[in-house]
Amino acid sequence: MKIEKEGEKILEKFSKALEDIPELEETHYIVDNVNLTRPDRGEDKNPEKILRNADVDEDGNIIAEKGKWVK
Repeated sequence: MKIEKEGEKILEKFSKALEDIPELEETHYIVDNVNLTRPDRGEDKNPEKILRNADVDEDGNIIAEKGKWVK
């Protein structure tokens, strides 16, 4: 019984606190700029820079793991 009374008091105080909150329009985004798009642009690719971290054998061939889905 004591817990129920304390719970009711908490709910009453919470309800009174909610009465002071003004009615606002719901928003899902922080800003109004929704669905903005940026122009597509490609970046120059440098194969030497990409292959710098690749494992290479003595003939210069790249060593790669065979796909697990390939039989």
